Parts: sequence; structure tokens; C-alpha cells
Amino acid sequence: MSLRDRLDEELKAAMRSSNATRRDALRMVLAAVQRAEKEGKHTLSDDEMIGVLTRELKVRHESVDTFRAGGREDLVAGEEAAIAVVSEFMPQQLSEAEIRAMVDQAIAETGAASPRDMGKVMGWLSPKTRGRADGKVVSQLVTQLLTARAAGS
Repeated sequence: MSLRDRLDEELKAAMRSSNATRRDALRMVLAAVQRAEKEGKHTLSDDEMIGVLTRELKVRHESVDTFRAGGREDLVAGEEAAIAVVSEFMPQQLSEAEIRAMVDQAIAETGAASPRDMGKVMGWLSPKTRGRADGKVVSQLVTQLLTARAAGS
């Protein structure tokens, strides 16, 4: 079953069970998918849909931070509920050890030797970690390992 089919089925189930929070979160995701399909003028693959879900999660996390800063805990709860629903459709997140192993492999395969080679390493890593790891965490780890490698040379 494709990710799109799963989202549609879950939306129908949420509507049948009158779960407004889940229904609204799924509608938000499906609307974002439809916008992306309209912009790209093609039906999204599951990988492309994971990218849309990742962007939606990022927006929701930023909203939580903004609402907390503004003292709007009532709105924070709604956003956190939406995050929980969308997260169900994301692939299994990589552990820190798995990310480190992938970064080590990327550095070895690209021949990176210093922080100036970060673009090569991130270019190799990005497609493999998309939706499975936070880009900031990956970037920080790459910087840390490349800096250590340059200092050790």
C-alpha cells in the first residue's frame, strides 16, 4: 500500500470515528501533498511524499516554538497532536550510531578531508537520510568529524 493510500485510508477512519484532531492533521498533510503535486505537475512518489511530510513536521515544530514563546499553550497542544499524527507516517528514525556510521562511510567514499568538503559529504548523505534523520544533527556530525579529521592530519 502506498503512502498516499495509507493517508487516505487513515483520513476515512478518522472521519468515521469523529476524531477531529487526527482528521484535521491528515487533511493538512494531504493538502500539502496536493499542492506539491500541482506545483510539480506529477503524482508524488513515496520518497517525495516523505519530503512533504518532513517539511510539514518542520513547520509544526516551528509553530510550537513560536506559540510557546508567545505563551499560547492552548495552540501548542494542537500542533503537538498534529506532529504525533504526521510522525506515524514517517520512516523509522536513524539512531545516532547509525548516523555516525553513515557519515563515516560518506567521508570515506567522497574522500573528504576537511570542513571545506562538507558539501560533497552532505550531497552523498542527504538522499540516504532524508526523512530518517534531522538534517541539523547530520550536518553537525559531519562538521564535527571533518574538523577532527582536518586537525588530526
